[in-house]
Amino acid sequence: MVVYAGQGDPRRSIELLWRGSVVESRPGPKPGLSVDAIVDAGIAVADEQGIAFSMRAVGERLGRTAMALYTYVPGKNELVDLMYDRTMSELPGAYSLDDGWRPAVTQWAHDMWEFYGRHPWVLQVSQARPVLGPHEFAVIEALAAILVSTGLPGRQLRGIVGAINYFVRGAAQTITEARAAGGATGEADEEWWYARSAVLMELEPELDKKFPMLHVLENDREPIDPSLPYLENDALENFRSGLLVLLDGIEAAVAKP
Repeated sequence: MVVYAGQGDPRRSIELLWRGSVVESRPGPKPGLSVDAIVDAGIAVADEQGIAFSMRAVGERLGRTAMALYTYVPGKNELVDLMYDRTMSELPGAYSLDDGWRPAVTQWAHDMWEFYGRHPWVLQVSQARPVLGPHEFAVIEALAAILVSTGLPGRQLRGIVGAINYFVRGAAQTITEARAAGGATGEADEEWWYARSAVLMELEPELDKKFPMLHVLENDREPIDPSLPYLENDALENFRSGLLVLLDGIEAAVAKP
């Protein structure tokens, strides 16, 4: 399921994102409810249920009806925008450059990786249309501030920022889907791989000879963490090795005369 940001009224949405509880002064059905409380409840529900949560579920978490929420937040579209931006406030707004740009970018990437693991529903909010909230801006600003220190021109840095952001998000998407696959299909990763690999090897015993390059890729791997399912190991290894290649590329661009 993909959700597109910014589907609500532009002025109302931007006001809520940038000026917080601008509608707080309006009388609500019960005292004590606030935009912040609704956003926090929405995040908690989405962390448990995913992006397909209902306003009713958010209301129930607060001990209110769904209708009681609409005095503060126009609808689910606006609420998702607010939730998305609020979760990003968990991420650092700046990184130390004492050890140089490369460790700082590495830390930014790992922070994003862990962030997506805490809030997997965020990955279902499409990047085609940004939320345009302050914390969303701050996350990219933090990465841009690191990369500007390389001395590369802005036109080049724009592509680099996009490449890093898309890479981390894509890698996190894979591991998030791997974690959800068992619950969605009723079959654990290990069972899935065992059943299919056994049949595949039976029908194609010389698979490694038919696809020798894939055989090389599969057998030259980092040690597997036995505490993680196969797909999680695979995604984690790809994330680490892919990030190193990206950083090497940036380093080569910086060194280029």
